[in-house]
Amino acid sequence: MPLNECGLGQAERLREALKNEPFAAIYSSPLSRTLKTAEVITVTRGLDVTVEKSLVEMDVGDLDGLTFAEVRERYPSLLERWTSPDGPNERLPGGERLLDVHARATEFLNRIRELHPTDSVCAVTHNFVILTILADVLVGGIGSFRRLRHSVAAISVLEVEGSRWRVVRMNDTSHLDDGR
Repeated sequence: MPLNECGLGQAERLREALKNEPFAAIYSSPLSRTLKTAEVITVTRGLDVTVEKSLVEMDVGDLDGLTFAEVRERYPSLLERWTSPDGPNERLPGGERLLDVHARATEFLNRIRELHPTDSVCAVTHNFVILTILADVLVGGIGSFRRLRHSVAAISVLEVEGSRWRVVRMNDTSHLDDGR
């Protein structure tokens, strides 16, 4: 599903908010809305977007398109297991585990650290990818991801020094006039 008018406006405001960031590269999930957002960010930079499969959103499998009521009806104990402390280990029916999302996101970050040891890069990705990274960096484990919220088109910034990651900006929506 493509970006709607609201999403395009958010992408343009992201471009404006990030205009002074000296990105050496821009990476994006292959999904259409993130890819379009990344393309909007690159318009004035002369950079190509590098499509990165590891940035794709969590595969929710058979839950895709279901309402919470439908999930509760079809999979009565799933939400209870998913929200338990062991939830990151729970494989969604026909999909993946949060641990899988975290593993590929971490692999991406480590690869980026190797490829761009002193450069700033932009990664345009999705909710569960962002939350697993932030939960790991902030509280030392992805099991706490439910304690975090990340808004659509928000900016979060991580720094790395050696093997230590640091959150320096989180869920910043100041560039969004309407707060969305």
